Amino acid sequence: VQLVESGGGSVQAGASLRLSCAASGLTFSSSAMAWFRRAPGKGREFVAAISSTGRTTLYADSVKGRSTISRDNAKNTMYLEMASLRPEDTANYYCAARSRPIATMLRSPYEYWGQGTQVTVSS
Repeated sequence: VQLVESGGGSVQAGASLRLSCAASGLTFSSSAMAWFRRAPGKGREFVAAISSTGRTTLYADSVKGRSTISRDNAKNTMYLEMASLRPEDTANYYCAARSRPIATMLRSPYEYWGQGTQVTVSS
């Protein structure tokens, strides 16, 4: 299984970014997916998750209302659109997948992880 994130970068506060996660080696349409992030000096925290069909989405309170998670099962790709970025959003963002259709905020059910893409937001 391979998960490859892209779309990170350095932006000013208030800007928007769209992160992508391209998946291969798994049955993507049967897999719930998620984004987690790790800020400098902190542990990996949940950001957003989406069920295999895309009907169910979950968000951390810190990004709710500013972010949208989505997926295109025809392209085996998941997305995270983030708006009104803040300096506290600065982190390495990781894509995660589990071989079950149900989305969860918990880290342990996700079996596969990408290498991450860095997002840096300056004030």
